[in-house]
Amino acid sequence: MKMKRFFLLFLLGVASVVSVYTQAGYAQTKSSWREATPAELEAFLPARAPVEGERIETEMRTASGIINGRGQMVAGVVLITAGYAAQGKYTHYLLSQSTLTLGDKLALAPGAYAIGWQHTEKGLRVHVNDAATGAEKGTVLAVPITQFKGVESIRIWALPDRRVIQIGRFMVPYAVKN
Repeated sequence: MKMKRFFLLFLLGVASVVSVYTQAGYAQTKSSWREATPAELEAFLPARAPVEGERIETEMRTASGIINGRGQMVAGVVLITAGYAAQGKYTHYLLSQSTLTLGDKLALAPGAYAIGWQHTEKGLRVHVNDAATGAEKGTVLAVPITQFKGVESIRIWALPDRRVIQIGRFMVPYAVKN
């Protein structure tokens, strides 16, 4: 009888610890991604992005990103390119601390990227370049958004059913390696 009580109390204790652990958010911290707060974005993204030897101003009010439980971030922001050599070539700055795949094939190592785009019949052809050198890493097609409304300068969605980077009214699916 004493053994049954001990076992029952032990199970209740374990259940209590697991409940507190889960409610505090510790159980999902390693792999889950959530939307980054404005303060986290401001601390992570530069006010002047280093792009091809220039330091181009960023429009922080457009910043968007995601962060995981280990503090790794993926974030983007609009570049204010007027007066810079990058004018017309780049529109956004993307900074990632994790491996990122855009679309179904464009794999990007952790790093800084300058993004530009061109309209096509099917959507936007998004060009991703290394921010420091300008070397093209690849292109991906951003398709028009049909399932939800709204236009965003840039938004990185962290919802499990909406893992897309939105540029204007177009989207590119992404996957992030934990």
